[in-house]
Order: sequence, then structure tokens, then C-alpha cells
Amino acid sequence: MDNQRVFKYAFSGIYPHYILKAEKKGRTKEEVDTVICWLTGYSPKQLQQQIDKKVDLEAFFAQAPQLNPNANKITGLICGYRVEDIEDKLMQQIRYMDKLVDELAKGKKMEKILRS
Repeated sequence: MDNQRVFKYAFSGIYPHYILKAEKKGRTKEEVDTVICWLTGYSPKQLQQQIDKKVDLEAFFAQAPQLNPNANKITGLICGYRVEDIEDKLMQQIRYMDKLVDELAKGKKMEKILRS
């Protein structure tokens, strides 16, 4: 997969897919926002501003207030890759976000998802 192409995807283009995936499994937009804000340090208001500005994934993570210090506890497979083994930092952060939404959609408890 071409990382540079992925990095240029607009977060606002991916976000509705996260919401849909979660809602299909009985979870909420608020829960999706919670896990994304937990990971990135964005407040819900800042998250909405990033969506409105249509920033790409590279800018989304570059501008994130602070990646959660427990993000490195996110492990397992996503799209056939072990998230803990992904060498490109930005791609790893994107996959962390995918993994959190995935766990949400699979019905995991919020405490477990947020590694608390």
C-alpha cells in the first residue's frame, strides 16, 4: 500500500465510515468521538474543527494536541498488519485509530478500549 496516498486522505472522508461501522453494531457517534479524542488529545470541539477544515490524515495527526501515552498498548491485527510492528509512525497512528474503532464496533467495553 502506498503510505503517501493514505496520508493525503481527508480525515473528514474517513470519519463517516467510522461512525457507520460503529452505529451498525449499536455504538454511537459520541463513542467514536471519545476513542478518537482519547487517542489524539483533541477536544470534541477541536475534532469537529479538523473535520470542517477537511485536513488530511498527515495534518490531523501532526496537529493533534498529544498522542495518548497509552497508545502503545494498542496491539493486535488490523488489515492484516500487527499495529505494534508498523514502523512508519504516522501509519501506526492511523492504524491505532482504525483499531480503536474496530474494537468499539466489536462490542468491547470502553474501559478496555481506552486502555484504562
